[in-house]
Amino acid sequence: MDSSLTPFKVFCGTKSRYMAEEICKELGVELGSMKIEYFADGEFEVSFEESVRGCEVYLVQSTFPNSDNLMELLLMIDAAKRASAKSVAAVIPYFGWARQDRKDKPRVSIAAKLVANMLETAGADRVITMDLHADQIQGFFDIPVDHLYASSVFIPYIESLKLPDMAIATPDVGGAKRANNYAKFFDVPLVLCHKQRAKANVVAKMTVIGDVKDKNVILLDDMVDTAGTITKAANLMLENGAKTVRALCSHAIMSDPATERVENCGLTEMIFTNSIPYTKGCTKCTILSVARLFADTIRRVHSNQSISSQYLI
Repeated sequence: MDSSLTPFKVFCGTKSRYMAEEICKELGVELGSMKIEYFADGEFEVSFEESVRGCEVYLVQSTFPNSDNLMELLLMIDAAKRASAKSVAAVIPYFGWARQDRKDKPRVSIAAKLVANMLETAGADRVITMDLHADQIQGFFDIPVDHLYASSVFIPYIESLKLPDMAIATPDVGGAKRANNYAKFFDVPLVLCHKQRAKANVVAKMTVIGDVKDKNVILLDDMVDTAGTITKAANLMLENGAKTVRALCSHAIMSDPATERVENCGLTEMIFTNSIPYTKGCTKCTILSVARLFADTIRRVHSNQSISSQYLI
C-alpha cells in the first residue's frame, strides 16, 4: 500500500507543545488534540480526543527533567497503540538519561538502556531523536532509530559568522569525534580539553591540548547542564590567548546556576537548539530552531524516502 495514502497525525506532551506547534506549521498540518487529566495525588491520565485508528502517529516529547515528561510519553504511546494506530513514532528532540549509558562504577543502573526498553514495551515502533550523548545508545533499541544531528542548523550559523582564524574545540575528550568532524568540514585546527572531575557536575582540573593563540574558538558540546565545564573551558581558552570563544551546544538543560555562569564567563556567545525550552533569559544565548529538521524527517519517514540528506557531517 502507498504510504502516502495512510494518514498521519502529530500529537505532543505538555512541555514540548512549543516544538510540536512549530513542526506542524512546517508540515502544514493541525496539531492533534489530546487531553491530560491530573488526579489529586499527581497521577495523570492521557487520552486522545480524536480517532487515530489506522494512522501513523508521531508523538513529540523531549524527556528532560522532571520524569513526568517521560511518563507522559510512555502513556501516549500506550494509548495510541490501544486506539489501533497503525504505527507509533516517538519524536524525542532531547533523549534524557543518556549520560547513564554504561556501568562506570559498581552497583549503578544503565538508565539509557532502561528508557529504551520502556519505550519499546510501551509500543513505540520507531524513535526519532537528535544528538544523543552517546551514539551507541542506538544499539539499545530493537526498533529503527533515526539519529539526527544539529549540524544542519549549526553549520549555516557558523558560516554566517564569517570568523577568520577559526578553531574548533571540545571541552571534553569524549566529544572529540563530533568536534573532529566539524574541524574537517571547515578545514580548521582541532583543540581538545582534558578534564578531571571531582564528582558529577564538578570539574577539578582542566588542561588545553592544542594552540588557540589568536584564534576565534568554537566550543562544541552535546549538552549544557550546570555550565561548569563549558565556562571553565572558555575562560581557559582566553587565558591561552584565544581572541573570542563561542559555544555551540545541542541541548540547553541549563540547571541553576548555569545562566549566571554563562553571563559572567568569557564566552562571547552561547548557541543552542530549542530541543529543550529555555526561558530563564541570558543576554549571551542564541536559540536555533530544529523544528524544520524534525518536520522534514517526519515527512520523509511517512513517504518512505531517504533521510541521509539530513546528515551534513
